[in-house]
Amino acid sequence: MQADHEAVSGAKRVRNPEKDAAEQAKRKQAFLEKGFELFSGKSIEAIRLQDVARASGYGVATLYRYFSTKAGFCVAIAEWKWGEFFKANRKRRPRDNFESMTAADMFSFYLDSFLELYRKYKALLRFNQLFNIYLRAENVDADTVTAYQALMRPIADFFHDMYEKGKRDGTLRVDIPEREMLSVTIHLMLAAVTRYAVGLVYQPEDGFDDLGELEILKELLMRKYAAQ
Repeated sequence: MQADHEAVSGAKRVRNPEKDAAEQAKRKQAFLEKGFELFSGKSIEAIRLQDVARASGYGVATLYRYFSTKAGFCVAIAEWKWGEFFKANRKRRPRDNFESMTAADMFSFYLDSFLELYRKYKALLRFNQLFNIYLRAENVDADTVTAYQALMRPIADFFHDMYEKGKRDGTLRVDIPEREMLSVTIHLMLAAVTRYAVGLVYQPEDGFDDLGELEILKELLMRKYAAQ
């Protein structure tokens, strides 16, 4: 009987690595999804990790196994959601990956990517706004901020390729420094779509054409930076 009991106990200790990995991924994703839902709805400072864990159906100790700090958890959420957007936005690219497009055409695509962000990812824009406020208010450490800023690398990489092409085909104003052009356009477009997404705009009683107004901003930037 003792041998049988030990055999049964031993069997119970046998783990299935694939099943364990799937369970861990499921828990981690549950935390990310619930964290995004809660953090994009109100001040991040007002939401505790205990609140996220409870809403996810797990204990806070389980959450801490995956994310050791609140700031790190927020960066993981940002990485996940921005990754979703960048993946979806890549599908809008032409099949030849811009080879047949001029630099001005690429610039138009770049600006329209912010409009696409507004059309389909308003919750991400709200989360991003609240996360930026949280980073400043909590004086989050430099390593975490650097990791967050690195999420925007795909935009800078695309912009650089576009700018270099503008030097070759003459359809973009390369007399304006690349860094200045990137800074102005990303700040204006991201600030505009964010304000519209969180409702920080004048809203007349008879309504307004939000996308139409954002299209005007895009047109103004095209006039400024595309070679005439």
